[in-house]
Amino acid sequence: MPRKKITLRKTHEPDRKYGHVMIGRFINKIMLNGKKTVAERTVYSALQTAAQKTGKDPVEVFEAVVRNVSPSVQLKSRRMGGSNLQIPTEVSGERRVALAFQWLVSVARKKKGKPMAEKLAQEFIDAFNNTGDAVKKKEETHRMAEANQAFAHFARF
Repeated sequence: MPRKKITLRKTHEPDRKYGHVMIGRFINKIMLNGKKTVAERTVYSALQTAAQKTGKDPVEVFEAVVRNVSPSVQLKSRRMGGSNLQIPTEVSGERRVALAFQWLVSVARKKKGKPMAEKLAQEFIDAFNNTGDAVKKKEETHRMAEANQAFAHFARF
Protein backbone atom coordinates (compact mmCIF):
# COMPACT_ATOMS: atom_id res chain seq x y z
CA MET A 1 0.00 0.00 0.00
CA PRO A 2 1.44 3.40 -0.90
CA ARG A 3 2.51 5.61 1.95
CA LYS A 4 2.41 8.77 -0.06
CA LYS A 5 -0.67 10.91 0.54
CA ILE A 6 -2.93 11.25 -2.48
CA THR A 7 -3.44 14.91 -3.30
CA LEU A 8 -6.87 16.03 -4.38
CA ARG A 9 -7.37 18.15 -7.48
CA LYS A 10 -7.69 21.84 -6.70
CA THR A 11 -11.19 23.27 -6.86
CA HIS A 12 -11.50 26.53 -8.71
CA GLU A 13 -13.35 29.54 -7.34
CA PRO A 14 -16.23 30.98 -9.38
CA ASP A 15 -16.00 34.61 -10.43
CA ARG A 16 -17.71 37.32 -8.37
CA LYS A 17 -20.12 38.73 -10.93
CA TYR A 18 -21.53 35.72 -12.77
CA GLY A 19 -20.65 32.90 -10.34
CA HIS A 20 -19.15 30.90 -13.20
CA VAL A 21 -16.08 28.72 -12.54
CA MET A 22 -14.69 28.95 -16.09
CA ILE A 23 -14.84 32.75 -16.07
CA GLY A 24 -13.01 32.70 -12.72
CA ARG A 25 -10.27 30.55 -14.24
CA PHE A 26 -10.02 32.85 -17.26
CA ILE A 27 -9.66 35.89 -14.98
CA ASN A 28 -6.76 34.13 -13.24
CA LYS A 29 -5.18 33.49 -16.65
CA ILE A 30 -5.48 37.17 -17.62
CA MET A 31 -4.14 38.40 -14.26
CA LEU A 32 -0.65 39.91 -14.18
CA ASN A 33 1.41 40.56 -11.02
CA GLY A 34 -1.44 39.48 -8.72
CA LYS A 35 -3.73 42.34 -9.79
CA LYS A 36 -6.98 40.41 -9.82
CA THR A 37 -9.35 43.40 -9.71
CA VAL A 38 -7.72 44.83 -12.84
CA ALA A 39 -8.09 41.45 -14.57
CA GLU A 40 -11.74 41.20 -13.45
CA ARG A 41 -12.49 44.67 -14.76
CA THR A 42 -10.87 43.80 -18.10
CA VAL A 43 -12.71 40.50 -18.54
CA TYR A 44 -16.10 41.85 -17.42
CA SER A 45 -15.77 44.84 -19.75
CA ALA A 46 -14.82 42.57 -22.66
CA LEU A 47 -17.74 40.23 -21.94
CA GLN A 48 -20.19 43.14 -21.76
CA THR A 49 -18.96 44.54 -25.09
CA ALA A 50 -19.09 41.11 -26.75
CA ALA A 51 -22.57 40.45 -25.35
CA GLN A 52 -23.88 43.79 -26.65
CA LYS A 53 -22.47 43.22 -30.14
CA THR A 54 -23.72 39.62 -30.38
CA GLY A 55 -27.03 40.18 -28.61
CA LYS A 56 -26.53 37.21 -26.28
CA ASP A 57 -25.97 36.70 -22.55
CA PRO A 58 -22.30 37.26 -21.49
CA VAL A 59 -21.97 33.78 -19.96
CA GLU A 60 -23.51 32.23 -23.08
CA VAL A 61 -21.04 34.15 -25.26
CA PHE A 62 -18.10 33.03 -23.12
CA GLU A 63 -19.13 29.36 -23.21
CA ALA A 64 -19.57 29.51 -27.00
CA VAL A 65 -16.15 31.16 -27.40
CA VAL A 66 -14.44 28.48 -25.30
CA ARG A 67 -16.29 25.74 -27.21
CA ASN A 68 -15.23 27.22 -30.58
CA VAL A 69 -11.57 27.65 -29.60
CA SER A 70 -11.07 24.35 -27.70
CA PRO A 71 -9.03 21.78 -29.66
CA SER A 72 -9.88 18.08 -29.73
CA VAL A 73 -6.30 16.97 -30.47
CA GLN A 74 -2.87 18.30 -29.62
CA LEU A 75 0.63 17.53 -30.84
CA LYS A 76 3.28 16.20 -28.51
CA SER A 77 6.94 16.10 -29.52
CA ARG A 78 8.68 12.78 -29.13
CA ARG A 79 12.26 11.93 -30.06
CA MET A 80 12.48 8.71 -32.04
CA GLY A 81 15.48 7.49 -34.02
CA GLY A 82 17.30 10.81 -34.15
CA SER A 83 14.34 12.90 -35.24
CA ASN A 84 11.56 14.68 -33.40
CA LEU A 85 8.10 13.45 -34.30
CA GLN A 86 4.93 15.40 -33.71
CA ILE A 87 2.52 12.82 -32.32
CA PRO A 88 -1.19 13.70 -32.31
CA THR A 89 -2.95 12.85 -29.03
CA GLU A 90 -6.49 13.42 -27.80
CA VAL A 91 -7.00 16.20 -25.29
CA SER A 92 -8.83 15.85 -21.97
CA GLY A 93 -11.59 18.30 -21.04
CA GLU A 94 -9.52 20.33 -18.57
CA ARG A 95 -6.61 20.58 -21.00
CA ARG A 96 -8.93 21.70 -23.83
CA VAL A 97 -10.17 24.60 -21.76
CA ALA A 98 -6.64 25.48 -20.62
CA LEU A 99 -5.39 25.55 -24.23
CA ALA A 100 -8.36 27.67 -25.30
CA PHE A 101 -7.61 30.16 -22.51
CA GLN A 102 -3.90 30.27 -23.44
CA TRP A 103 -4.66 30.94 -27.09
CA LEU A 104 -7.28 33.62 -26.36
CA VAL A 105 -4.95 35.47 -23.97
CA SER A 106 -1.88 35.24 -26.22
CA VAL A 107 -3.80 36.43 -29.30
CA ALA A 108 -5.28 39.37 -27.39
CA ARG A 109 -1.89 40.35 -25.93
CA LYS A 110 -0.22 40.16 -29.34
CA LYS A 111 -2.45 42.87 -30.80
CA LYS A 112 -1.14 46.37 -30.24
CA GLY A 113 -2.63 49.82 -29.96
CA LYS A 114 -5.88 49.25 -28.03
CA PRO A 115 -6.73 48.63 -24.38
CA MET A 116 -6.77 44.96 -23.36
CA ALA A 117 -10.55 44.94 -22.78
CA GLU A 118 -11.19 46.04 -26.38
CA LYS A 119 -8.73 43.51 -27.82
CA LEU A 120 -10.27 40.73 -25.73
CA ALA A 121 -13.82 41.76 -26.69
CA GLN A 122 -12.89 41.72 -30.37
CA GLU A 123 -11.34 38.27 -30.02
CA PHE A 124 -14.46 37.04 -28.18
CA ILE A 125 -16.67 38.31 -31.01
CA ASP A 126 -14.41 36.76 -33.66
CA ALA A 127 -14.26 33.43 -31.82
CA PHE A 128 -18.04 33.50 -31.30
CA ASN A 129 -18.41 33.80 -35.09
CA ASN A 130 -15.79 31.03 -35.67
CA THR A 131 -13.26 33.47 -37.11
CA GLY A 132 -10.26 35.17 -35.54
CA ASP A 133 -6.72 34.22 -34.64
CA ALA A 134 -7.53 31.86 -31.75
CA VAL A 135 -9.82 29.77 -33.99
CA LYS A 136 -7.11 29.82 -36.69
CA LYS A 137 -4.65 28.46 -34.11
CA LYS A 138 -7.07 25.62 -33.30
CA GLU A 139 -7.58 24.82 -36.99
CA GLU A 140 -3.82 24.90 -37.59
CA THR A 141 -3.32 22.43 -34.73
CA HIS A 142 -5.97 20.14 -36.20
CA ARG A 143 -4.35 20.39 -39.66
CA MET A 144 -0.94 19.48 -38.22
CA ALA A 145 -2.48 16.55 -36.34
CA GLU A 146 -4.11 15.35 -39.56
CA ALA A 147 -0.77 15.63 -41.41
CA ASN A 148 1.01 13.64 -38.68
CA GLN A 149 -1.71 10.99 -38.38
CA ALA A 150 0.83 8.37 -39.49
CA PHE A 151 2.59 8.73 -36.11
CA ALA A 152 -0.58 8.34 -34.03
CA HIS A 153 0.27 4.74 -33.14
CA PHE A 154 3.25 6.07 -31.10
CA ALA A 155 0.85 7.88 -28.76
CA ARG A 156 0.44 4.90 -26.44
CA PHE A 157 4.17 4.68 -25.61
